[in-house]
Amino acid sequence: MRRFTKMALITLLSTTVALSGCNNNAEKVETTEDGKVVLKALITKHPLTQDLKKMEWLQEAEERAGVEIKWEEVTADWDQKKGAMLAAGDVPDLIVGPNAITDADFVKFTGLFEDMTPLIDEHAPNIKKMFEEKPELEALSTQKDGEIFGLPKYQRYWPETATRQFINQQWLDHLGLEMPTNWDELYEVLVAFKEEDANGNGDKNDEIPMDFSPTSTVGFGQFQPTVLLGSLGITLTDVSGDGIFVEDGKVKNFLIDERYKEVVSFLNKCWEAGLINSEVFTQDYTKYQSVARGEGETAKVGYTYGWEVTDRFGNTLAPQYASMAPLQKDASSNEQVSWSYDYNMLNYGVNFVQMSAKSQNKEAAMKFINELYDPKVSMQVLFGSLGTNIAENEDGSYAVLPPEDENMDPGTWKWTSTWADHGPMYISDSLNLTLGTDMQSVGEQTKPLEEAFNNIDLEKDILPRMFMKYTDEDNNALSLTNTEVMNLAMAKYSEWITKGGIDKQWDGYVEELKKIGIDKNTEIIQKYYDDYLSNK
Repeated sequence: MRRFTKMALITLLSTTVALSGCNNNAEKVETTEDGKVVLKALITKHPLTQDLKKMEWLQEAEERAGVEIKWEEVTADWDQKKGAMLAAGDVPDLIVGPNAITDADFVKFTGLFEDMTPLIDEHAPNIKKMFEEKPELEALSTQKDGEIFGLPKYQRYWPETATRQFINQQWLDHLGLEMPTNWDELYEVLVAFKEEDANGNGDKNDEIPMDFSPTSTVGFGQFQPTVLLGSLGITLTDVSGDGIFVEDGKVKNFLIDERYKEVVSFLNKCWEAGLINSEVFTQDYTKYQSVARGEGETAKVGYTYGWEVTDRFGNTLAPQYASMAPLQKDASSNEQVSWSYDYNMLNYGVNFVQMSAKSQNKEAAMKFINELYDPKVSMQVLFGSLGTNIAENEDGSYAVLPPEDENMDPGTWKWTSTWADHGPMYISDSLNLTLGTDMQSVGEQTKPLEEAFNNIDLEKDILPRMFMKYTDEDNNALSLTNTEVMNLAMAKYSEWITKGGIDKQWDGYVEELKKIGIDKNTEIIQKYYDDYLSNK
């Protein structure tokens, strides 16, 4: 027995030493031959964005921080990949992307992400300066209990909305049609686009009267016909991806609002008449863009949504299109029309970069993050590298350059060249930068929407959601309920548009969402919205 015990003890000690050795090896910081710390990072980037190795500014930022980053580049299916990654606890040193990791994720997966507060104090002067100049950015980054798990963006120059609606004015002129002002007139125009060879190439079957961007399975996004809710007086906030909006100070969800039913019914009417792109629910964003650019000087799409005309249609076809004012529902409507007010979403952003709590060299990771928030680097995060994308003038000012390829529009050039709006950044208000032609023209294309924006009450009709911080308990409750709500709602959205049935199914659908807890979510958000206003 004593022999057995002794042997067991020897075995145990040997195993402990072996395990200790493994742990020491695991904690060893990986470096390159020239002493740079090797970090692993994941970025959720736009489908158009080139390989990160081609970004000169990024290589320079890594060099200054003394790191070499092995990047994993994700352009699709992030929600599925994220779920598996977080469940396994397998988080790289850094994750970059617009709200790629959410406040709800921080609550659900406690301990996976580093509280960067002390690291910012010690190793991030650019971030400290940003917080001093824009205190709202620190508030945006800080959790209810004071931790900073994710850092923000601020890009300063963007207008009130991401989405404009465009119609092919050349097609209207060719067919002798007037600009539509309501849904009925729009429907008639779309029918004409379909039936009367609107693009004049002799083929009556190659026109797509209406198209909109791919719809996620987890919520709505930019460039989608939910903006037609503005015809019925609903003001979307930051596209209201989960249906949440505010009306006269009351938080609501349009997913159970009769006005949403009216919009979906109109879209179903258009679908049944063959007026909507038959691939609208299966195409990806790249296809969505390429179809609108037509073939040479022959346009294919009549009415659609986008950011800016050259970005949506390319340089050749852009002159054919006009930006439209919000539509009335019908000729007899006296409803004050509205639109999606996205200013906060476009200029501010939450959780654009996070650090793993298991990172073996947090100091090096923080030094790299700090580089991204240098105003000069941030300018390149947004528009591309100095020299190729941005000119540096002798007086210390800068100017965004036109694309090297004269056939490429400035928007595509930006998204192709760099992280663009998907990157963490701080564009200082003191930066002297002349914008590119696309950003100059987007203001002109927003003018038809200005009357609607002027009538929006920015306190009673806009939800400052990204600035509202929830307790862990409420964050969990919102997240769990919202997942179930959107699973049902998004499936029904595409089904009702393509197959109909909303009238028969509506009451049961609303009842089911109420059972899931959709009203409870609006009650929770109402409480925080009221608190935000009272403390403003």
